[in-house]
Amino acid sequence: MNITAILKYLTDLRENNNREWYHAHKAEYKAANMEFETLIQELIFRIGEFDSSVLHNDPRSLTFKLNRDTRFSHDKSPYNPAFRAHISSMGKLPVPVGYYLMIKPGDQSFLGGGLFADMFKDATAMVRDFISVNSLEWEQIVNAPDFKSCFTVRGAALKNVPAGYDRDHPLAEVLKFKSWYLEYPVRDEAFDDAEQFLAHGAELFRRMKPFNDYLNRALAGFQMPSR
Repeated sequence: MNITAILKYLTDLRENNNREWYHAHKAEYKAANMEFETLIQELIFRIGEFDSSVLHNDPRSLTFKLNRDTRFSHDKSPYNPAFRAHISSMGKLPVPVGYYLMIKPGDQSFLGGGLFADMFKDATAMVRDFISVNSLEWEQIVNAPDFKSCFTVRGAALKNVPAGYDRDHPLAEVLKFKSWYLEYPVRDEAFDDAEQFLAHGAELFRRMKPFNDYLNRALAGFQMPSR
């Protein structure tokens, strides 16, 4: 497995972000993408040691396209120079939450987890309701030494506690969030040793599992909106 080949391709794409270059270098893309799918398969096996719900996944179904939607963006670059995947019991859908990997050159890679779905108001409401009545468990999870040493819960937040929730709730600041997610930054040099990266990545995902499990209990019964 050669993760640095992935970074090399993505660096070249970042510096030549146009359709002509992309189509002229399809062979390099296919080689890098194959390395990424191999990496995701190995992560699935290792995550499966503590979360068997992901083992059925085919890595090809977990990845995201490089193409960017530029309709409403000032940046008209057609591609996002990043390989991304979400590994959960239901594949790459944002719910249920799972384990996220983005490889992007320039020390922009990260391992993630939790709920990234600001646009799903029903999901946000379900998590808020769950946190409001399960605050002790939340605090136990996010303050556990294994978790706290690696992660800080992030997410876009409202200025005020939303209507219907106690402004004096002990987790009032957490209830302001619209998403609750984790990002652990990964520097480019971390990919030089694939085995070391896999071991470290799997350990980080193991540490975030209680957080994901909590959110997935909150999201039980959530239905993805129909298009």
